[in-house]
Amino acid sequence: MRKEIAEFIGTFTLVLLGCGAAAIAGEQVGVLGIAFAFGLALIAMAYGIGAVSGCHINPAVSFGAWIAGRMSFVDFIRYAIAQCLGALAGAFVLMTILKGQLAGYDVAASGLGQNGWGAGYLGEYTQQAALIFEIVATFLFVTVILGATEKDGHPAIAGLAIGLTLVVIHIVGIQVTGVSVNPARSFGPAFFVGGQAMEQLWLFVAAPMAGAALAALRYRFCPCSGTACCTKGSCDK
Repeated sequence: MRKEIAEFIGTFTLVLLGCGAAAIAGEQVGVLGIAFAFGLALIAMAYGIGAVSGCHINPAVSFGAWIAGRMSFVDFIRYAIAQCLGALAGAFVLMTILKGQLAGYDVAASGLGQNGWGAGYLGEYTQQAALIFEIVATFLFVTVILGATEKDGHPAIAGLAIGLTLVVIHIVGIQVTGVSVNPARSFGPAFFVGGQAMEQLWLFVAAPMAGAALAALRYRFCPCSGTACCTKGSCDK
């Protein structure tokens, strides 16, 4: 169970600190601050639990790892359950902290940094824009993860590369969807906020999983990294 516990703790940390930056300090730190909160939380966990579980802390990443042949389907399910439970715990602790404000805090009205799209949500982008962004962003994110953690990669700096990729994705996408690229990260806050957040949750499950699958299939058919390169649809490995 060590791996599942590590994934629980990692996802708990990502949701508490990332979504916490949005819900508690969003007005003070802005888009850049929120983006770095998510990225730095991931970097910290990569070096904190990476040696135990690989620090997926994201069902889409685990799904991609399974398709890429890096883990079994049973392990993927166990990781995903641990990640979703960690996200629920992180969102619950964040909600408890926010409700500690003397003036009170309405979770349904003010939220927990949940994802979304459409009228009244941040940049008010369409469902189509949200879907495209989440698929493409997750594809890029999982591509970096699979490449950075390849056997001939550079493990000492892999966590930094992956975390900074998440920062850039957030800088670009916060106004579009709040940035999911992680079904567990979306599930935790949406569960407690309810309403529209839960109604729109399907997109933040389907799109990241689709993007991760595309990245994993690209990796599986052309697993190039380092000095290897793909030519004419084949890899020289």
